[in-house]
Formats: sequence, structure tokens, C-alpha cells
Amino acid sequence: MGLYIHDIPGRLRVKTPIIKGNNSAAESVQKILEAIEGVDSTAVNTLTGSVVVNYNAKAVDSARLLQTLNQKGYIDLSRVSTNEQALQVAASRAGGVIGKAILGLVLEKAFEGSALSLLTVLI
Repeated sequence: MGLYIHDIPGRLRVKTPIIKGNNSAAESVQKILEAIEGVDSTAVNTLTGSVVVNYNAKAVDSARLLQTLNQKGYIDLSRVSTNEQALQVAASRAGGVIGKAILGLVLEKAFEGSALSLLTVLI
């Protein structure tokens, strides 16, 4: 899992592998974020590695929240994946799977009955 960020004013979601399965890191991130003026609430999910921050967009912006997490070593902003990039990767993977399935069906149909046809010719 790479770093994923989804941001709309007042709500920030960050997925990071550092938090996944790490209760200690999750608690630290939660304390760090809740200490920032303007942060209303945080929810951390160690199963998914996700942090959701609800904040007052007039008091603080997502750039400050992200910079704080970056400075503390919980995220690496140079490895950010946006929603569009995540969708593109998912679509590419799905396309590969669908392509293989279609190729399998085409080959199956093309060679359907070929063994029987060969047997008929020999008899």
C-alpha cells in the first residue's frame, strides 16, 4: 500500500502503511493532529492504515496537517497518490484481468471441438 490522500475542505483522509497494524503509531498520529488548533476530530483505522481528519477549514488547512505528519515521519509527501492516480491503477489492473478473461474465452471458442474434428478426420 502506498500513500494515498483525499482532501476536501474540512475533511482529509490519509492512508499510510506506517499506521496499518500499528496501534502505537495510530495513537501518536491522533494526538499530534488533535493538538493542532482547528482540528475537530480524528479517526484512525489500523486495519486499513487510514486517518480521517475533520477540521475547520477557516482555522487550518490540509497542507498544514500534511506537513505536520510529514515532519513527524508518518507520511512521505514525495510518494503521494491522488484519487485519480489510484483510480487509474485500479482500472489498469481491472483491464488486464478482463483482457485475459476475454482472450481465454476467444481461444476456447476458437479451438472448441478441434479435438473432435481431428478424431473425425482420422476415422
